[in-house]
Amino acid sequence: MTKKYDFLVIGSGIAGMSFALKVASKGKVALICKTTLDEANTALAQGGVASVSNLEVDDFEKHIHDTMVAGDWLSDPVAVRKVVEGAPEQIRQLIEWGVDFDKKDDGTFDLHREGGHSEFRILHHADNTGYEIQQSLIKAVRRHPEIDVYENHFAIEIITQHHLGKVVTRRTPDITCYGAYVLTPEGRVDTFLSKITLMATGGCGAVYQTTTNPLVATGDGIAMVYRAKGTVKDMEFIQFHPTALFHPGDRPSFLITEAMRGYGAYLRNQKGERFMSRYDERMELAPRDVVARAIDSEMKQTGADHVYLDVTHKDPEETRHHFPNIYAKCLSLGIDITKDYIPVAPAAHYLCGGIKVDYNGESSISHLYAVGECSCTGLHGGNRLASNSLIEAVVYAEAAARHASEEVNHISLRTDVPQWNDEGTRHPEEMVLITQSIREVNQIMGTYVGIVRSNLRLDRAWNRLDILYEETERLFKCSKASREICELRNIINVGYLIMRQAKERKESRGLHYTLDYPPVSK
Repeated sequence: MTKKYDFLVIGSGIAGMSFALKVASKGKVALICKTTLDEANTALAQGGVASVSNLEVDDFEKHIHDTMVAGDWLSDPVAVRKVVEGAPEQIRQLIEWGVDFDKKDDGTFDLHREGGHSEFRILHHADNTGYEIQQSLIKAVRRHPEIDVYENHFAIEIITQHHLGKVVTRRTPDITCYGAYVLTPEGRVDTFLSKITLMATGGCGAVYQTTTNPLVATGDGIAMVYRAKGTVKDMEFIQFHPTALFHPGDRPSFLITEAMRGYGAYLRNQKGERFMSRYDERMELAPRDVVARAIDSEMKQTGADHVYLDVTHKDPEETRHHFPNIYAKCLSLGIDITKDYIPVAPAAHYLCGGIKVDYNGESSISHLYAVGECSCTGLHGGNRLASNSLIEAVVYAEAAARHASEEVNHISLRTDVPQWNDEGTRHPEEMVLITQSIREVNQIMGTYVGIVRSNLRLDRAWNRLDILYEETERLFKCSKASREICELRNIINVGYLIMRQAKERKESRGLHYTLDYPPVSK
């Protein structure tokens, strides 16, 4: 079956939904959602949204400097300024869509401070800001008559000249996107043709066994663009959140927001000692890469599988007020955070690289844009500054929407696209093989491509993943399309990209820390 739209949006987090809302006045929009609109990384973002708000003490230059420092000076200064200066207007837009940020009694925003920020500039809604944003955008999207929502639909591949029988290589000067092949809940593969396609598929945390991401975060958009010969950049920069709740068996891991350290929580090792002074003068408020490596070091020194976050010295009522969801979650496990230490350990959390885009959010493939965690705008550089991701998503959604709205009237729908070749069978052992292979990928990535790396570890990962790649491609070619085989294929592609680009970076920089290239003193 073929469906035709002006705009095709693949992904339904803050990036995809805000873009859809911004372009819906210019044409018909299809919003492809892998599961339901509720399940996205956005909904799990606890901390908040970074934006200069208190002009008495804060300004754009401070936010820009903090972002550049956190990114280890690999961030694109133009992209950084674009996001920082565009943030206040997009905060106003979120409020218009119904987002309710917490305020003080005097009506001003109740701002938090997080690691790497020199001032209090994090707008939030209690400790579940992302959920508040996601729910507000869902209501706005469902009300809009020009947006068709396709839940439980899975994009398999974007459509390019390759599907028209033409040879496409990474040197082809103008690869063009005409839409995507999408797997329906009934198991049928539909052809979605569009003038403009937006990739907003989020991150790739599910490549790792221990992650704070929902398990739908399998790097689908990045893998699709890579297979279509698009440019993918900075994949070595995987941010491990320092403080995920340590509770064996949980996948994903429950996130303990960085705002808790901004609030005054201490990190303690198994002996109950505060240890951050041995690693950074900023203590618990050092950037995430520093804190994650410090925790990793403490765990390895003692053989422990976690450290502790301590907020017992703070006022109990204030703690419960600021972090009601964390308090409730921990209490359900027998941990009263006003009296007990919280067991925490690092977990794969955020991808700083992804599909390379320009300042309009357009990828190297014509008529294909990418926004949100799956994109590489240049904002994050070697390491994302806390709470910069949600604001990046809406600022670049605005940029992409403006540019795409101007382009859409000059683009004709391609109608000579063949239907997906749905030949193949389901092998009785297919699901067993897929499940085992996913576990193997998770183990390879966690063991060899984690917080601390080396050439030896990366080579071992490469060799082991290569075997899985060959097996999976053979299985894919003779199988009917399914979400499971496609997700396996995607996490293998993404794992390969992380490894390859890690091998290519001959230095320790930002989130990429390797024993073979000790960091240069600054």
